[in-house]
Amino acid sequence: MKLTSWNVNGLRAAVRKGFAEAISEIAPDVLVLQEVRAFPEQLPEEVRQPQGWHVYWNPAERAGYSGTAVWSRYPLEQVTTGIGRDWKDDEGRVVQVRTGGLTLASVYLPSGSSSPERQAVKDQWLEVFRRWADGRRRVRGPVVFGGDLNIAHTEQDIFYARANEETSGFLPHEREWFTSLLQSGWSDVTREYAGDCDGPYSWWSNRGRARELDRGWRIDYWLCNQRARALFQSAEIHRELTLGISDHAPVSIELKIPD
Repeated sequence: MKLTSWNVNGLRAAVRKGFAEAISEIAPDVLVLQEVRAFPEQLPEEVRQPQGWHVYWNPAERAGYSGTAVWSRYPLEQVTTGIGRDWKDDEGRVVQVRTGGLTLASVYLPSGSSSPERQAVKDQWLEVFRRWADGRRRVRGPVVFGGDLNIAHTEQDIFYARANEETSGFLPHEREWFTSLLQSGWSDVTREYAGDCDGPYSWWSNRGRARELDRGWRIDYWLCNQRARALFQSAEIHRELTLGISDHAPVSIELKIPD
């Protein structure tokens, strides 16, 4: 089974730039999207309810902002949104489903780069999301979540590490949070597959020919619990294929699901 996660940076724009062609080329069995930035009714029919897919949209209440979705070749069951009844998610940042023998979620954690106030929101999200992730890790069977976590975990995950030590997304406490998440039992399978190397990056600034020169950040992930990790086969970041569609590249993993 091929799983693909993609922050499309606005799905309506991505559709005009070649989204459908890219998805056809990648050919995932399950696709999770972040930063959809549209209500379903604003999307073309072939995207709102694409043929051959089961789809669930989780838009933000605010128009043109955030939002997540899950597309699957398998029926969607046990759909839930948000990260807890005590935490209102009006930005559409998490949707979880049961599909194809997996418990799976699309996740888009906040960025704190725009202001100290948004960093404070992000820090609150990290605290509550950790409790949510701990609960998912204990679910029976394979569990995976994919998405834009807005954190580069180590110096290998960001090209300009030293210059960004005080930048949201690479702050010491964010990186420590990520380390603790992995130590709790989640596996960053793309890093495990890539090994001891710089990158592979998944997001690039639109300035300074960053994507062309591959000077980016790895902030898009697939995390697996132990049962899903045992099924993992390979990982890929589709950097070249999706150039010009989004500032993020899709991240795919392959799992061997028993019949």
